[in-house]
This record gives sequence, C-alpha cells and structure tokens, in this order.
Amino acid sequence: MADRIMIEGVSVSPDHYIGGKRVASADSFETRCPFDWSNKLADVARGDAETAALAIDAATAAFPAWAALTPPERGVYLHRLADLIDANVEKLAIVESMDMAMLHESLRLRVIPRGALNFRNYADLASEHRERSWSSKGTANRVIRMPAGPAVIITPWNAPFMLSTWKCAPALAAGNPVILKPAEWSPLSASVLADLIDEAGFPPGVFNIVQGLGAEVGNALVNDPRVKRISFTGSVPTARVIGRAAAENIVPFTAELGGKSPLLVFADADLDAAAKKAAGQFDDGGQVCMAGTRIIVEESIREAFLERFQHYVDMHVMGDSRDTATTVSALIHPKHVERVLGFIERAKANGDRIVRGGKLWKEGTNFIEPTLIEPKSNESEVVQNEVFGPVLTFQTFGSEEQGVALANSTAYGLSGIIYTGDAARAERVGRAVRGGTVWVNTFLVRDLTAPFGGIGISGIGREGGDYALDFHSDLKTLQILEGSVA
Repeated sequence: MADRIMIEGVSVSPDHYIGGKRVASADSFETRCPFDWSNKLADVARGDAETAALAIDAATAAFPAWAALTPPERGVYLHRLADLIDANVEKLAIVESMDMAMLHESLRLRVIPRGALNFRNYADLASEHRERSWSSKGTANRVIRMPAGPAVIITPWNAPFMLSTWKCAPALAAGNPVILKPAEWSPLSASVLADLIDEAGFPPGVFNIVQGLGAEVGNALVNDPRVKRISFTGSVPTARVIGRAAAENIVPFTAELGGKSPLLVFADADLDAAAKKAAGQFDDGGQVCMAGTRIIVEESIREAFLERFQHYVDMHVMGDSRDTATTVSALIHPKHVERVLGFIERAKANGDRIVRGGKLWKEGTNFIEPTLIEPKSNESEVVQNEVFGPVLTFQTFGSEEQGVALANSTAYGLSGIIYTGDAARAERVGRAVRGGTVWVNTFLVRDLTAPFGGIGISGIGREGGDYALDFHSDLKTLQILEGSVA
C-alpha cells in the first residue's frame, strides 16, 4: 500500500479501493493541477487486467448479501454516506478544485452538496417504490425489481465527484455492488469518496474503485462476463468501444455522451438575460457537456444581442480556481488544450470568422480565452463537432422554422436552451427542438427524478429517478392464479 498524499492539507490515498481495502499497483500515472501545471499532485496506482479481475471478484462475492437487504436497509448506508459528504464538503471541494480545476466556490456551494443529495434521493426513491400490480385473465400480477449484479461505472474527467455519485447511487440503491473507474485526468475526489464509503461502514466489496487507463483496466472491466450493468459518461468514440463489449456479453449499457446544444434566442426574449446566460456557457472552461455552445439568434436582434453578450464576456476572470473572483477555469490537460486550439485553427483555415478570443490566455498555461466564432456555413466543423472548451459559435435565423432547423442540424441531441417571451412559442419550439432536456428561459435546473440522457450520438438510455433504478434492476413479472393460494 502506497503512502497517502496531501492535497492542500487533505489526506488522499493514491491506491485503488477493492474489497474494503486499499490496493497498490506496481505501475502508476501522474495527475497534475490544471491551473498550475508545474504542480504534480500525485502518482496514482495504475490498474491492469489483474486489478480489474480482483475488483469484480470482490463485487461478485459481495452481491448476494447486498442484494438480500431491503431497499430501506440499503438506504441506511446511503444516508450515512450522504451525511459524511455534507460533513466533508470543504475537503472534497479542495481536492476536486486542485485536480480538475472546477471553481472551488461552485464546488463548495453547489456541486459537492449535490453528491450528498444523489445518495439521499436514490435511497428514498428505492425505499418508496411500490410494485405495479393488477389483475388480468384470472391472474394476480406484480412487477418486481431484482438486483442485477455487479455494475461497472465509468466516469469522465469533468465534474468527477458529482457524476460518480449520480451514477453509483442508483446502482447501490438497487442492490448492485459497484466498480467505479474514474477518469485518469481527475481521479482524486473518487478516492476521497472511497474513504467516506469506508467510514460509512459499507460491507467490503459493495463499492470498489479501480484507477488507470481506459485501454488497460477499463477494457478489462467492460469485457468481463460477470459484469451485469455498464454505465458510462464520456466521449462518443469510447462509447462505441464499450458498447461493442456490452453487446458481446448481452449486458445492458447506458451512455451519456457529448453535446452540441443550441442556445436559441428569439426577438421577443429578455435579451439581457439571454446574453448573460450565453456568456455563462464559458463556465468551467466550457468543459460542460450540456452547455449551449451554438448561439442561434433571430436576425433582427443580432447587434443588440452581441453588444450585451460581449459586455458579459468582458466581465469573466480567468485564474486560480480557488480564487472566488475567477469565473473561467483552466482546461484539464495540455493535450486537451492542443485539441481545442486545433478546432480554432481549422476554423480560421476554413474561413470562419473569429469574433473574439481564439488563442491562449497566457503561453505555457491551460487557459484559452473565451472564444466566439461566426462560421462560414452550418457545415463548418466547429458547428458540427463537440469542442468541449471555451468556444461558442454564433449564427442567425430569419423565421422560427429556420431557427428550429438550425437547432436540430447536428448529430447530437443532449440538450437545448430557448429564450422567448411567448408562452405558445415556448411550448411549440420546446417540443420541436430535439434534445434529452430542453430549458426555456433558464439553464441547468435539474429535478433528480426526471429522466436525463441524449438523443442521436449524445447517448442511449436514461439516468435519473426511477429510470436509473429500473436500468440497474432485472424486472420480473410474477403471476399467480387467482384463488389458487390461501
């Protein structure tokens, strides 16, 4: 077992967590602070196929006893964990801010507490579930949820703690032991979660963390036939690889993937609110899958909107994610910086107009200036493909039909944002825009019981509420001949 490390005064283990114990690996990978790349935070245990097998062994062994508990009995553990998350918000915010560069204030006030809410929400939903029952053709019928078995959860590097809790909570509440594989670029808050799981007294093997590279340990996890559920959030190419593995073993698979969401603004909208929200899409360095990255504005308000938008973007501050004045954080990794700059350079070469930004904030850093690009055509790469950085596009439309057509003109369909002051239009366009979630005159308001997921290449399946609990269960219809039993 490796020595624990200190991240701004917070003790973190660099090892895996398997079967209730810390497990080391011979190899490691490093993680660095995105807003200060010279600061190496840790050498983290690098798992392999053997590590994956060990974790699945532990989850398989833990499954019968965990599945045998009632939902309220499992809920006791989940509520205890939620309380511990609330008690450690500051520690978790420090670690995630240093490891991923999400703004510390946002983590402390909103994102980390959401993790606690995820566990409470699913504990209560599972406990409050009532089996569907009815009579049909002389039989009494019930639909029963049965725990499915070990679940592999693979999370991305953006908002890693919140997304880990969002995906692990329903699996655990449904009775499935979990093997969590966090992203290699931001693994440390998941390790803190394992400490809290341990403190909450979860039975050994119910929750496991395996760290490492996707092509190594991730590949071994999703190809093991003992795994009964796979839940993934990340890129489209990786989802295709995981999907093939899931299909080979006939394992249910959900994927929440990228977005290229429209932010559609009509002339009857509150322009100031719309422009402020559009400028807010640069939050977290634009590394938000649901962000409205395609600003699509009615032609008659083009200049009025742009003036307001530029004003709000000018108010952004880039810098240390721990500083409360900072509003735009660093990109996660130099490789990702190179990828995002590649989109900008190709846009320039294509003849797309750089309205603002388009370059590094400071040489040698992971900061890219908030960038707005007016594409030469709707077919431009920067319009059609996910950039996942502080890069927005700007287009205009003449009629409502043209606006909706532009909004629906990519292969993605994760979300959409509409600004209008007309109730009939809000309903009409809200229904017409293709996306798993569409907001009108607001953004990122989430009800945890609502379904969440994407259309097209933005994903398959739904998370949230009973949708996630059903996914993590095997559903059985039990029929008993009426009058045949006393």
